[in-house]
Amino acid sequence: MEIKSILFPTDFSEGSSEALKYAIDMTKRYGSKLYILHVIYDIAKASGWYVPHVSMDEMYKDIETGAKKELERFGLEELSGIKGIERIVTTGVPHEEIVKFANKNKIDLVIIATHGRKGIDRLLFGSTASQVVRFAPCPVLTVRLPMY
Repeated sequence: MEIKSILFPTDFSEGSSEALKYAIDMTKRYGSKLYILHVIYDIAKASGWYVPHVSMDEMYKDIETGAKKELERFGLEELSGIKGIERIVTTGVPHEEIVKFANKNKIDLVIIATHGRKGIDRLLFGSTASQVVRFAPCPVLTVRLPMY
């Protein structure tokens, strides 16, 4: 089995930090390229609600700037020494963007945390991980937080 490319979607949660350990291990083990993807949730696209476009554009620019900074810092120490890392920030419905990215880039393995959102957000938006497992074009390794 060859795993040349690994996609690691992150929402910067504690669960993602745990899943990062697996992404790093698999990347080293197979000498893979690691894509780290953060999807900014596009509420207007997901819900179909109308939101004045100018204010949304400015808001998403600010969010994207912050997300890019966070993505550069996320797992910095753990990722040191790994070559072939690409960090991407995009906007959309997370599971759709993850699956689209996996298809477009011929990803061999997706490694994703099982729990990011909590409470009402999880109820409203559903589980991104379960949707990725359902629609991804490749195997998906799901990682949950330890129960201790």
